[in-house]
Amino acid sequence: MEELEVKDAITLFSQSEKIKVGLIWASQMIEMALNLSQNERSGAERMIQNLLNMIIQEAGIGNRIMTTGEWQDIQSLVQRAITMVDSGVTEEAIYHLTRALSKTTNFGSMALSSLKERGLM
Repeated sequence: MEELEVKDAITLFSQSEKIKVGLIWASQMIEMALNLSQNERSGAERMIQNLLNMIIQEAGIGNRIMTTGEWQDIQSLVQRAITMVDSGVTEEAIYHLTRALSKTTNFGSMALSSLKERGLM
């Protein structure tokens, strides 16, 4: 990871926490949707897609700060999850969301380490 300015490290840490929560919520929504009737499930899947699109937008903030493209990986994984939902294999989306969660956690840890090294956390 490139050396971060303090402001950028704070923003990336904050974004990583926000995105982690969104990914966990989306995964839980998918698990709940799998137990719904078909009519209810289609509505739940639309809500899941909306949430995943919001997560992609939030990851875009990280992309603007870190120009090396690491956050694009998260966006791509979330986009793959949307594709799984669109394709009717919603349960497969969890795999991609788990990978995105792992990457997001790593980026958040790196940002937190940068802040700790400066004595700010």
